[in-house]
Amino acid sequence: MQHSQNPARPTASSARAALYPLLFVALWSTGFIGAKLGLPHAEPLTFLSTRYAIVMLLMGLVVWRSSAPWPASWRAAWHIGVSGVLVHGVYLGGVFIAIGHGLPAGVAALVVGLQPLLTALGAGWMLGETVRPAQWAGLAAGFAGVALVVAHKVAAGAGAATLWTLLLPVGVALLCITAGTLYQKRYCPSFDLRTGSLIQFLPCVLLTGLAAAATETMHIDWTPSFVFALGWLSLVLSLGAVTLLNVLIRTGSAVNVASLFYLVPPCTALVAWALFGETLTGLALVGMGLTVFGVWLARK
Repeated sequence: MQHSQNPARPTASSARAALYPLLFVALWSTGFIGAKLGLPHAEPLTFLSTRYAIVMLLMGLVVWRSSAPWPASWRAAWHIGVSGVLVHGVYLGGVFIAIGHGLPAGVAALVVGLQPLLTALGAGWMLGETVRPAQWAGLAAGFAGVALVVAHKVAAGAGAATLWTLLLPVGVALLCITAGTLYQKRYCPSFDLRTGSLIQFLPCVLLTGLAAAATETMHIDWTPSFVFALGWLSLVLSLGAVTLLNVLIRTGSAVNVASLFYLVPPCTALVAWALFGETLTGLALVGMGLTVFGVWLARK
């Protein structure tokens, strides 16, 4: 007699799936570091349009060699493209413009850290998801932890005369990545990750390139730091982390996915401490613990 497989025993695929959120946070957290290395050598939109062009080239080769399937209709492709513009194009454009013009990365991280709370508000309206009281408590604790992690950087940048002006593009970025996550979860949660990525980045490279040509000199200093930052953001972020984000949106609730973004500022602070010797205050360490607890509670 054959014995049925024990359903409680984790499979290799389920173990890998459990690691996807951690891997996504680790990779996504390096985005601010890449911006810090690359933006001194290129204007924000020029940097991003070059990055998108490289991603398009590499992903186009993957699609060609693998004969990956395309969406079944133009309508499906349209939804994928819209989600790409919101989640990648406008979000990254706003963050890079603000940081490139002097907004401290900690301030940008704090503003973008509102995303899980906005996503929870929109999840019930757009997706019919129910956010439990424990999840609200976790989201609130997570944001409080993020605030503690970046508090000293916010204080350092608070005296800048143009601070509120620079917060505008980050605010637009916050709204767009929130709307994009909800839009993708509702209208195109499942698509081939190869052709889907190509469709997502196509409007990004077109719109960002046109904006760069209209507002920037498009000059690039091809220094080793810039080449490394460009390669890292193109390969690790735009291919690796974005693919993981699409997988997470496909398999999890919008609130669970958004709550992971709370872990980005603490992880970025750790990377900055390890690479650039940036200090970690006692409040920051407490904030990291509070953030981890908040994310655990929101995803529990």
